[in-house]
Amino acid sequence: MRICLVYDCLFPWTVGGAERWYRNLAERLAAEGHEVTYLTLTQWDEGDAPDLPGVEVVAVGPRMDLYVGDRRKIGPPLRFGLGVFAHLLRRGRHYDVVHTASFPYFSLLAAAVTKPVGRFRISCDWHEVWSRDYWLEYLGGVGGRVGWTIQRVCAQVPQTAYAFSRLHAGRLRGLGLRGEVTVLTGEYAGSLAPPPADPATTPPTVVYAGRMIPEKRTPLVVDAIAAARERIPDLRGRIFGAGPEAEKVRARIAELGLEDVIELPGFVAAEVVDEAMRTATCVLQPSSREGYGMVVVEAASHGAPAIVVAGDDNAAVELVDEGVNGFVAPEATGASIADAIVACHERGDELRASTREWFTSNADRLSLDGSLRTVAAGYAGTPRP
Repeated sequence: MRICLVYDCLFPWTVGGAERWYRNLAERLAAEGHEVTYLTLTQWDEGDAPDLPGVEVVAVGPRMDLYVGDRRKIGPPLRFGLGVFAHLLRRGRHYDVVHTASFPYFSLLAAAVTKPVGRFRISCDWHEVWSRDYWLEYLGGVGGRVGWTIQRVCAQVPQTAYAFSRLHAGRLRGLGLRGEVTVLTGEYAGSLAPPPADPATTPPTVVYAGRMIPEKRTPLVVDAIAAARERIPDLRGRIFGAGPEAEKVRARIAELGLEDVIELPGFVAAEVVDEAMRTATCVLQPSSREGYGMVVVEAASHGAPAIVVAGDDNAAVELVDEGVNGFVAPEATGASIADAIVACHERGDELRASTREWFTSNADRLSLDGSLRTVAAGYAGTPRP
């Protein structure tokens, strides 16, 4: 089939769960013999153009800063939407399916407007569906209401819809989705082999890996380690990643006098993070908002339990079986999370063993291949208009 993937970011030039999903999706579809085009914004330097085997990468807009501070700018999504509109108006009839991310919305609207001309089918991934309250918090009164309205309009575009959690599938239905939404439970592209039975490192160590943006609440990692050290005096921490909150994290480490306790190496090679997870007491992700929770799966693939925090917008809690592959802290406080860290430490090898068993038992449903099979069936299941 002829498939057009649409997302304004491309891994590894930008890093995140959606970026990894579309890169993996593109490469797997191409490997299975589909003709794949990937529409995105330019993110690479001249002479460093992407080389994805079997995938035609088309930049439909210039290189642009996507964020101002910790918030998405409005200009790049508009520019990307216009670029997608122009491309599909010109080449839409070439595609059987246009598969786009819902966010940042204008690409989905562009596909909807050009569909009568291109006569392609639309598939759409909803990694997140924001609540009205979150929109108002994120953009304020006027902007929040506009964002909420656009999201609602996009939900009503005729599409084959996918979500990556029960939380966001339910919200999507509540927006008036035309048709059904399929929940894809797998985004993990790594090895499905049972994790090795390695013991946790000594001294005990908490690992965080991810972007440092407000919704990830990375400073809480520092507070939690400080609180847990009252009961685990030799506890240490390793915080991998970067972002606008990095200086806040560094300042909090200094404020609590933990410079010799918590490492802050920034972005490092994947192999370094893998090794850190493999021997961690636990992997901590205190985020307030997650559309899936890949870090829980990645931690389990290395035999490490995960700690997440309960919240209305946090779908990662769906991946944690309490006391089996980790814990859900009930509150976003250092003390509450510290209780979970101490529980991981006290359960030790027993918890690591149950985490390995959890991963082995759930590997197929967590795998990217399982989701790809579902998506491919969706491509073939609806006749071309």
